[in-house]
Amino acid sequence: MLFLIAYISSVVLINFAFSTAPHLDIIWSAWGGLVFVLRDMVQTRFGHGALVAMLAALVLSYVTSDPSIALASATAFAVSEIIDWLVFSVTKRPLRDRLWISSALSIPLDTFIFFGMIDLLTPPVIITALASKFAGVTAVWLIMAWRERKQAVAG
Repeated sequence: MLFLIAYISSVVLINFAFSTAPHLDIIWSAWGGLVFVLRDMVQTRFGHGALVAMLAALVLSYVTSDPSIALASATAFAVSEIIDWLVFSVTKRPLRDRLWISSALSIPLDTFIFFGMIDLLTPPVIITALASKFAGVTAVWLIMAWRERKQAVAG
């Protein structure tokens, strides 16, 4: 439940932050890396319920943020969620690999769509957003791999 609340709150707060202080785009784009990790945790715990969480976050964003920010967020999320769903539905690899594969495909598209739609597609923002998102998913991948090794040794 904690991941669900953190995910919805983060989406809403990031969209609000971009609406009220777009000049701090580097900070908000770094925070965006956390959203992908939280989304993956929500998806592993709630399955397709992650789509309901995303819709709730986007409705709240539309109410609390600039509608153009909410629209950009919704569009980027829709594309990345479709990719996520395809990878999780088609790929039979271990969970940690599906998380990384999905992120490798969806993170660049999400980043370019969102920042392109809000006219903040600059090299520093792109680099920060991509680096933070890939750092987050790689950290999750490493933790999951470590846990699997630990369980294999114990079992």
